[in-house]
Amino acid sequence: MTAQNVIETPFSPLADPATAAPGPRAGIPDDRELLRAAVELTRDLTTARAAIYWPDMLVSAALGYGGVAGAILFTHPPAAILCAVVGVLGLYRAMLFIHELTHIHRDALPGFRFGWNLLVGIPLLTPSFMYEGVHTLHHARTRYGTVEDPEYLPLALMKPWTLPLFVVTALLLPAALLIRSAVLVPLGAVIPPLRRLVWARISALSINPAFRRRPPEGEFARMVFWQELGASIWAITLIASVFAFGLRPLLIALVIASGAALLNQIRTLVAHLWENEGETMTVTAQYLDSVNVPPPALLAPLWAPVGLRYHALHHLLPSMPYHSLAEAHRRLSAHIGGRDTYAKASYPGLFPLVARLARSTMGGR
Repeated sequence: MTAQNVIETPFSPLADPATAAPGPRAGIPDDRELLRAAVELTRDLTTARAAIYWPDMLVSAALGYGGVAGAILFTHPPAAILCAVVGVLGLYRAMLFIHELTHIHRDALPGFRFGWNLLVGIPLLTPSFMYEGVHTLHHARTRYGTVEDPEYLPLALMKPWTLPLFVVTALLLPAALLIRSAVLVPLGAVIPPLRRLVWARISALSINPAFRRRPPEGEFARMVFWQELGASIWAITLIASVFAFGLRPLLIALVIASGAALLNQIRTLVAHLWENEGETMTVTAQYLDSVNVPPPALLAPLWAPVGLRYHALHHLLPSMPYHSLAEAHRRLSAHIGGRDTYAKASYPGLFPLVARLARSTMGGR
């Protein structure tokens, strides 16, 4: 359970989700002092450190795949379940490095994109092209929170049944990705209309059903080709493995992948307050519609790993490496103080945020 006994200090107060009333934020003007401080106080924190990225990704992937192997090989249920939990957490953390790949400069970490795709992206059937060129639209000044944002829905303003549906659909994602790469992509290679449909509708990790992806071009198109080829070969190999090893290993792997997808969907549910109804928002409004869950929320690194517990801060500094966000948060909190705009995006934990969102969907509008 996420720590909810909040220790409030002058430098790290947390907003109370129970009393913070949801409402439109599109009219909030930019806080120039906050935006200036965010840049000036963190200039020395912007370098992505390979000595952190590589070991973190490799250890996470090793734990994830080790957990999958243990869950398949152990016949003692408690041991198999423990391994499955390790597999979920390891693969989840390894998978979320896809978020870093969309923001770090292409030359910042030589070989990291290729290594991540080879070890994580293609094996999990989510190569980096599914997020690159998509997530950056979510950060575009004039797109965030609008119909053109692939990663935004006004969930706080929708019907109560949309929340459980939003979460549960994540369980189907691994099976859908398997069908996509093993069946639809190969068929699309010989059926151009299907290829265009698959690319436009089911080639992006997005939550906005209205989003349509534009065809890839240039160097990106070449990268897409090789990543799609690798994912399709792997997906077909997974299906063929049933004939050699039976259905059980593949089902266990899919269940663990579904667990990781579910955890990510829950994290997505509280990454923002989801209160915008399509209007263009200022950077400060986007920040206040986003969420930080700083210490003392002890379990936040498990359900919001790779820096995503500082998601609101990430919207102020999108290119900041994940390993620098905690220090950036400390500096801004100390410099600006606890009663200013910056503190208003910090919340005590997962469950109060989920409860706040659920209450919002039940209110009359």
